[in-house]
Amino acid sequence: MLKIEDLFEHLQDFRHKAIFEGAGYYWEVTGRINKYIKDWFKEIEKTVQPKMIIEGVTLQEVRDEKDNLIDKILYVGREVKIWSDLFLKELGIFIGSGTVLEPTAVIKAPAIIGNNCEVRQGAYFRGNVIVGDKSVIGHTTEIKNSIFMDHSEAGHFAYIGDSIVGSYVNLGAGTKLANLQFRTPEEKKTGRINTIKIHTEGKVVDIGMKKFGAALGDYVEIGCNTVTSPCAVIGKNTWIYPNLTVKKGFYPPNSVIKSNIENITGQKTSKTESSHKHTQP
Repeated sequence: MLKIEDLFEHLQDFRHKAIFEGAGYYWEVTGRINKYIKDWFKEIEKTVQPKMIIEGVTLQEVRDEKDNLIDKILYVGREVKIWSDLFLKELGIFIGSGTVLEPTAVIKAPAIIGNNCEVRQGAYFRGNVIVGDKSVIGHTTEIKNSIFMDHSEAGHFAYIGDSIVGSYVNLGAGTKLANLQFRTPEEKKTGRINTIKIHTEGKVVDIGMKKFGAALGDYVEIGCNTVTSPCAVIGKNTWIYPNLTVKKGFYPPNSVIKSNIENITGQKTSKTESSHKHTQP
């Protein structure tokens, strides 16, 4: 089983590295996001003056038929550049300086967005999201309950659910990090969601999570229109060819995943591929 340090060599540079402290497995970290953000807000309130709202964005309320407040969202009406750290305390959103918000982006709380990021047209933050510095959440990309580290990009039409994306990662257009397993008709009717089980080191491990997408190590490159199955753990510096479905399991660093059927991986040197075959459980 890959360790956290096997995936994220730039973790020590990540502003929110504390969320990983004491975690044995990647999926444990996604369950900490909500609490971590709330605790972090309490700390930054000591140094960053909270604001109510800024020009160019609006606070919209979602109410039911009885006018009860259900949710609040931040809606971007026109392109806005954040010139100094913006802490919207009442809404539960922090946006770092230098970040650009493009029109029709929607941000639900709680959320932390780092410095010098791009939040492009139609991006949708569904809450419990941490984005590092100099990263891109692109056109009609949806992200929820996930960590997106520094210098990484999901520029176009992506879905990032209950996942951890390392530094210097690129998600090609149409990438989907699926987080929910198939369910039977009976499970759907009763609302039951089974926890995810994964084969590793000759045994079956129940991760104890009903939803978990992917953990992508630093420098992973994913081709366009690729889907990762729930609980796909991809080692750093791995390439995944376009138009693939990646099975759940552990993929070693420096791999090339190039077969939709067998998930054959080859260790790469620079941009060449060997014939080494690695079979996933």
